[in-house]
Amino acid sequence: MPRDHYEVLGVSKSASDDEIKKAYRKLAGKYHPDRNPGDKDAEAKFKEASAAYEVLSDKEKRQKYDTFGHAGENFQGGFPGGSGGFPGGFHAGGQQVDPAMAEELFRNLFGGGGGPGAGGGFEDLFGGGPKRGRSGKRARSAPAPDIESEVTVPFDTAATGGKVTIAVGGREIEVRIPAGITDGKRLRVPASATGTADVYLRVKVDPHPYFTRDGNDVLLEVPVGIAEAILGTKVEVPTVDGTRLTVKIPPGASGGSRIRLRGKGINGGDQYLIIKVIAVAAADERSRELITEFAQLNPQDTRANVLWK
Repeated sequence: MPRDHYEVLGVSKSASDDEIKKAYRKLAGKYHPDRNPGDKDAEAKFKEASAAYEVLSDKEKRQKYDTFGHAGENFQGGFPGGSGGFPGGFHAGGQQVDPAMAEELFRNLFGGGGGPGAGGGFEDLFGGGPKRGRSGKRARSAPAPDIESEVTVPFDTAATGGKVTIAVGGREIEVRIPAGITDGKRLRVPASATGTADVYLRVKVDPHPYFTRDGNDVLLEVPVGIAEAILGTKVEVPTVDGTRLTVKIPPGASGGSRIRLRGKGINGGDQYLIIKVIAVAAADERSRELITEFAQLNPQDTRANVLWK
């Protein structure tokens, strides 16, 4: 049985969206595979935190989880009840759900009742039991309806491509994720692969602890000290393909300026290093004298071109 999502993120059930996001980012930064190469335990905790964040960051999914627990996570119906007055909107021609998950949800809501001969159980309610014609022969089953679901993809996998595992009809299936896929994109998994029906997956891309995406470009904030910004320096930075590069920061780099790493983005895009200058207070009188002397020797009007001057 998976752990409670609130427990995984270390927040209360009344936590705000900001508290949930802050808790996830802290865990994702701590257990991200880039920071823990080869550590299976860290990888498992990263996936567990990502799964918890996927549910609790979505208002509708969180409401279902708070009401039904893990049984309601993959249920695709809405609130409140649909045809027949059942919560989740079970009705003919309505939203499709995984039969096994729907049966579990039904039992959680209305109790057991699913055993042989019980009557009025899950199969009776939704027409899932075997049907026979007047001749007594079993009627031919209709084609299985398409299944709609959602899959959460790590940022790195969405950027460079890879595979994720999904569960369909009690089977685990590997799905290939094309490089550069974006949040909200739909993927079709054919019935020949699932053994049941076509599955349409809506992709949700996990946020990254330090990369952000702008189309096919990747942005990375790089902090530098005042002395480094003035004199120039070299820094080692990560890239989305997993390599690390040593990059020269030119003398006089201003906060917010960008350094371009050509072709190091997604699908031929670029990676940009965003310079963030970190200032510190003078530690003593001598330090203040040196800074004052520097300012006198290197005068500048930093607000010369502002529109409000």
